[in-house]
Formats: sequence, structure tokens, C-alpha cells
Amino acid sequence: MKVAELLYENREWKLERNDEHLNYENAQLVLAYGVRSSIEDASFFKMLKEKFPNSEIALSSSSGEIYSNDVYDDTVAVTILNFETAYLKTSRIDITDFPNSYEAGKLLINQLPKEDLKWVFILSDGSSVNGSQLVEGLNSGRPEGVLITGGLAGDGDHFEKTVVGLNAVAEPNKIVAIGFYGNSLVLSHSSFGGWESFGLEKTVTKSQNNVLYEIDGKNALELYKKYLGKYAQELPGSALLFPLSLTSGDHAYPVVRTILSVNENDNTMVFAGDLPEGSKVRFMKANIDRLIDAAHDAANQCLEICPQNPKMAFIISCVGRKLVLGDRTAEEVDMVKDVLGPDTLIAGFYSYGEISPLRPFDKCVLHNQTITITTINEIAHNGN
Repeated sequence: MKVAELLYENREWKLERNDEHLNYENAQLVLAYGVRSSIEDASFFKMLKEKFPNSEIALSSSSGEIYSNDVYDDTVAVTILNFETAYLKTSRIDITDFPNSYEAGKLLINQLPKEDLKWVFILSDGSSVNGSQLVEGLNSGRPEGVLITGGLAGDGDHFEKTVVGLNAVAEPNKIVAIGFYGNSLVLSHSSFGGWESFGLEKTVTKSQNNVLYEIDGKNALELYKKYLGKYAQELPGSALLFPLSLTSGDHAYPVVRTILSVNENDNTMVFAGDLPEGSKVRFMKANIDRLIDAAHDAANQCLEICPQNPKMAFIISCVGRKLVLGDRTAEEVDMVKDVLGPDTLIAGFYSYGEISPLRPFDKCVLHNQTITITTINEIAHNGN
């Protein structure tokens, strides 16, 4: 297995890391995450196709790019992979062709052959897709033990539209699945939040999918504003600082849910994932040191699953964390690098939602405000 990275900025290649002299003409997979203006530019895709003529090319708009152990904005981070014996299959759909995101996820994974499948990496539109339903659909066709991770595309902090593409110019409404196959692959994964819960646990008493109406029989938006205090005047932006912790019958462990928008006319809140009626929620707030410590814990969890230092680590972290961490954002990437070691190539992006299991190689779950890591090695025939 060989990996390399490029950074594209201001219409030119600015940085390159290709320690193993990977031949770009032979690359099997190119992952490009970055600023929407470049990702949806036909000339940029043409340039990638010319540079990597035999590769599967997947693209996603993002809310920040991770290149090596640095975080960038308004760039495109490009990750290049080539395997010795492992191989790839891909699947792509348009969400507008389906009645809901569950059916979309179900077909997306069922289009992938199951024999020798080890890992499915998801890149999804982050604006028009219901992430909770998407992961349920993916899980419905997931063979036992197959890892599913990935993320919802971002759009900086604009929240206007997101785009994804596979072997074509990136567009809205697209979802891509990349299947990794072969017994030579060695994987690990993790997800951690680091947010602090406060206040009493409450019950969702009225909701519809990802739209929240009532908590404990009271209007949810009014209750939320009460807890936010002075930050209520800054909604919806300030909602990124105060997500909800959710526990339901589907999730024995708490997952984080962040607010995408508020509707003052009908006093509702729209979340990045579903909040089923009867589920338990608690308000959460940011503690910067704990957010950074969570990245350290996530990297350590990867090594607990697979003690060997990985060749590569994909980080998908939430835009909400990035906005809270501000100038300290790169510290969470540094934490991962410190744990995994200098020989591990780090790549990834900031997203509108993260997809990863809660327990090792279990069903995937939609996370918000969380850092997720997927690591990958390929064990060659000679055992290296």
C-alpha cells in the first residue's frame, strides 16, 4: 500500500507529500475534499482526471481540509492511494431518485458486491440527505463485521449547499460509497465528542424525524433559548456551541445532535439527525480542552483495536468543533498525529455530520460535533 497527499490552493498545487514515490498514473483511488468553488468546478475535475487517468476519483465539498497535521480553509486536500492486492468497487446515487434517505442508503450499499468486502467509505451530500435515515439504510445491507465510516459534505460555515461527485464533477444531492476489498486490509476506527452535558435529562415528547417540537411537553425552542441565555440572540449560529446529547432505543450509548436551523414561525428546531419521540436528551456545552482531549482518546482507541501504527488515518471532524476550537483547531489533529506516530499519513475534512460505529465494527451511527478516525494498513505478502 502506498499513499500520497497534495494540497491545491489558488488554482495551483502548493504542497506535496509522496514519500513512497507513488506513480500517479497507477493510482487506484483519489479522494479530494475542499472548498465548494473548486470541488464543483469542471476545470478542476478535468485537471484531476488528467493527473490521475486510471483512478477512481471521489470529491466532496468541506468545511475545512486536513493535510498532514495542519488544517486549511479555501483549499482542496487530495489523498492518493494504491494497494498491492486490495481492490475497490464504487456505488453512487442521487437522493432525488428516492422517497427517503433510508431507501437511498439501502440501494447504495446493496449495489456493492459483498464477497471480501471489508470497509465502506461514504461521502454524502450534507444538505438534502437525512443522515439518520441514511445510516439505517446502509446498516440494512451491511454484512456482519464490515466497517462503514464517512461523512456528510460541508460548505464552510455558509450552510448554503454541499456537493459530492464520483468520476464526475461534484453536484448537490449525490451520495457515494467506496468499497474496499481484500484480506490484506487492516482497519481500525473510533469516534469521540468531548462535550460536557449539563442540566437534567429530558424526554422528547413531540418530533418528526429531525424536526423537534417539544421536550417534556414544552416547546423545545423556547426551552432551548432559556438554557442558552444571552447566546439565544445569536441563533442559529450559536447552536453549534450547545448541541444535544441523545440516548434512544436505537443507541444505548449517547450520540451528539447539532441544530441546523430554527423556525421562529412555528417554534421548531431542525437537527442534523433524527430525534425519536421517547428518546432522552441533555443539553451540552463546549470545553475546549476536553474537545482536544477527545481527539487523543479517539486515536488511542484506534490503537487499542489495532496496535500496529497505521499507514494512513482519515479524520472526519465536525464543523461545530472547528468553530468552537477556532485558532486551536489544528491541536486536535496534532493530538492524533502524536498518538499514531510520524509515519502515519493524516488526511480528512470537517463535515456536517460524521458516520462511524459506536463499538468496534458494529453498525454505523450518525454523529454530530464528533471527531471520527478510520485507520488503514495493507499487510503485504511478505508480512510487511
